[in-house]
Amino acid sequence: MNNVKPEKTSGVKIVAQNRKARHDYHVLDTWEAGLVLVGTEVKSVRLGRVNLKDSYARFTGTELYLYQCHISPYEQGGRWNHDPLRTRKLLLNRREIRKLAGKVEERGLTLIPLKIYFKKGFAKIELALASGKKQYDRREDLAKRDAQREMERVFKRR
Repeated sequence: MNNVKPEKTSGVKIVAQNRKARHDYHVLDTWEAGLVLVGTEVKSVRLGRVNLKDSYARFTGTELYLYQCHISPYEQGGRWNHDPLRTRKLLLNRREIRKLAGKVEERGLTLIPLKIYFKKGFAKIELALASGKKQYDRREDLAKRDAQREMERVFKRR
């Protein structure tokens, strides 16, 4: 008999990422939030038809909403399809919402989504508490990355 057990996977399937986020913002902290979706949105998200490029999260009263997140209409949805740019509610604990609201109002930070994924069958979004980078910060990061690449190239030749 074979006593080898299959490896347990984490059960996380990343659907979409915001690759420009770390280029345009200084990410200070990340949070995981649930995402309230309608039926056809879930099917489109599972197919990876999500664009997080210009999206952001904002507080409306005591609730957190995601704006400008484009989820393409589901092809077989028919007349029950959703609006691609509708605002979507984000689910966090009340304590986490209060903590985030305080940081956003106090320091002038923004909440941007980094990625959308499925965890145990539920749609989740990773939010980043971030501050915007200036143009010279972006140039400095590019220069550091180029210098690092050049050093790795030199060491690889030796």
